[in-house]
Amino acid sequence: MEKLVIQGGVPLKGTIRVSGAKNAALPILMGSILLAEPARFTNVPNLRDIRTTISLLDILGCPGRFADGVVETDGCDPKPEAPYDLVKTMRASVLCLGPLLARLGEAKVAYPGGCAIGARPVDLHLSALEKMGAVFDVDSGYIMGRCEGRLKGAHIVFEKVTVGGTENLLMAASLAEGETILENAAREPEIVDLANFLIACGAKIEGHGSSVIRIQGVERLVGCEYSIMPDRIEAGTFMIAAAITKGDLLLEDCPNYALDAVITKLEEMGMKVTKEEKGTRVTYVEPLSPVEITTQPYPGFPTDMQAQFMALMCYVDGTSMVEETIFENRFMHAPELARMGADIRPAGRTARIKGRDSLRGAPVMASDLRASASLVLAGLAAEGETHVQRIYHLDRGYEKIEEKLIPVGARIQRMNEE
Repeated sequence: MEKLVIQGGVPLKGTIRVSGAKNAALPILMGSILLAEPARFTNVPNLRDIRTTISLLDILGCPGRFADGVVETDGCDPKPEAPYDLVKTMRASVLCLGPLLARLGEAKVAYPGGCAIGARPVDLHLSALEKMGAVFDVDSGYIMGRCEGRLKGAHIVFEKVTVGGTENLLMAASLAEGETILENAAREPEIVDLANFLIACGAKIEGHGSSVIRIQGVERLVGCEYSIMPDRIEAGTFMIAAAITKGDLLLEDCPNYALDAVITKLEEMGMKVTKEEKGTRVTYVEPLSPVEITTQPYPGFPTDMQAQFMALMCYVDGTSMVEETIFENRFMHAPELARMGADIRPAGRTARIKGRDSLRGAPVMASDLRASASLVLAGLAAEGETHVQRIYHLDRGYEKIEEKLIPVGARIQRMNEE
């Protein structure tokens, strides 16, 4: 097992290129199940979850090759079963359910795994697909679905906003018979990217990026070449790195259009964020002020940036507040930050953070993907040495993070646990 060892206290200065978005690449790659023809995907991040997805697609009859940020698929002759051994490691595996039903009329998908940040049931996916004619049984940890002939278009109103549910239904409806309307749909930029990919393959979709999406089903989709959008959460994490180390970073390929809520909060704290010809510059200019954040579905403040902001708040004089409304168990980084000297008082879905001048390096343990990032950020600014353990979580969502941080001044190295 590997860990990151960080010697903190160095302002980060220089240029970092933002990688392709994991949360866009995963559903788009799953969308290749819908294609009988080859496709080529560029700007794909080299991440554990991406490699797991390619392995899963191969088992599902959709072989692909991944090298130098490019995935090439040969066209899919799908098989219906997504086995537990792969699905257990990655929640996004459930996104093969809709495409398999659309192509084959059947699917057998193990209940998914992933980060332990709270309940993320697939009930909304299943109830929506049932309205399109699918029938489901659950047996021995597997979701088994089938439908007679093609899925049928339906008017679906999600009980609550669901990113995965919107993605699954968007793909399923693209090959369904008739029109599907999705109301209370998720609006995330990654969903817009998925819709744009499907449109490039011949799908008929309108309203993506709004809460009402209309899909006119077509009989077949064709292959295409498609570039994955930049990762807004990775970009936001590096913005925090500039703030927490009192540094100055230029982020290339930074998707500012998808980061309004994050940039607004950073500017409210006192950071300078400017768009330049070569990217977005994030500069520390004066002592930061405390803020309050409440996580919300897009375009609100993203839950995937909550842990990173909490790490920054630990270094800001005064009292900051965090309210987590998306996941009920997403403060697991708080006790680890406290090991470094942070003053964090969680109470249910809120946390009060009283900032101080500095934290002290310590051995800490990551519990999930974004918690890992928060601990790395805290270590970059801390006095002394920080050991971040269980970084396999981090590798699920950040492409070689230490190789991006070292050139801008970070003293960080990957080591094997003793």
